[in-house]
Amino acid sequence: MSDRRLGLLRPALGYLVAAACLVWVFHDIRPGRLFADFARIRWGLVALGIACDVMSYVCQGIRWHFLLEPIGRVPVLRTTQATYAGLFINELLPMRIGEPARAFLVSRWLRVPFVKVIPSMALERLFEGVWLAAGIGVTALFVPLPGNLMKSADVFGAAVIILTAAFVVYVFRKPKAVLATPPRPGWRGKVRAALRGLGDGFREIGLARHTYLAFAVSLALFVFQALSFWLILTGYGIRETFWIGAAVFLIIHFGTALPNAPANVGSYQFFCVLGLTLFGVDKTRATGFSVVVFILLTLPLLLLGALALAKSGATLSSLRKEVRGLAVRP
Repeated sequence: MSDRRLGLLRPALGYLVAAACLVWVFHDIRPGRLFADFARIRWGLVALGIACDVMSYVCQGIRWHFLLEPIGRVPVLRTTQATYAGLFINELLPMRIGEPARAFLVSRWLRVPFVKVIPSMALERLFEGVWLAAGIGVTALFVPLPGNLMKSADVFGAAVIILTAAFVVYVFRKPKAVLATPPRPGWRGKVRAALRGLGDGFREIGLARHTYLAFAVSLALFVFQALSFWLILTGYGIRETFWIGAAVFLIIHFGTALPNAPANVGSYQFFCVLGLTLFGVDKTRATGFSVVVFILLTLPLLLLGALALAKSGATLSSLRKEVRGLAVRP
């Protein structure tokens, strides 16, 4: 299969999955009940939930600021701006190309190679994995979680432990002496040089004192996101405990982990409705909420993301070309 056809197939599969999810979500609901629930939304709680969601992305900017310290100082406002720009691109385009796009922005501001930024982003995912696994364990103490989720969480937790242990061992072991020889010609030499650079980056960040602060900020990020979801859930009129709201949030987080359609359309609604109905919420109410919470959390992200991208000095088209160039670069 040619690269062009493969490039078209990936987003097409994402859109197909999204369509199938939406068909299930809106099947067999009662429209009258749906609109009655819309009319009873408590907008004060909703506004507070949106503010918590915005704070979660500010926390992400603070965390990235700490992780980037070993390679250069990027103000929190800049890291938050790059985060929102990347999220904005993810909302519009499939396969989450916003992640490499935000890395390109920061590498440009720091005037360092793109590969130097990658270790900080990889550690973001590792920290999130640790707190996600811990969050599932704590939530399971308060509410019974679905068996399939617990089995998946066990596998996920084991993987997180292995990766964390590997990271700690790699960072604190004494590095081998490397002779200062020029890189070998060809793509193999480039790959080895890139891997060596990544390894050095992980070690630099792992030994930096700011890394521990970044790990702590990751917890605040998750707390704000879970609190945001629960506040909007309560404002919609679904009176469940914070821990049930957190459980549904975790189900959505797990379900939308893999790249799919832009903004996780379809998969977000599917796992939201699935999670709520598992805890006894009527499917019509769950469907209405899945649409409302998606819109309420997506609109501010789009507005702030568009502003962040506009002020970054780059365009959606230029960043997309940069990402495509990276994909074909040897």
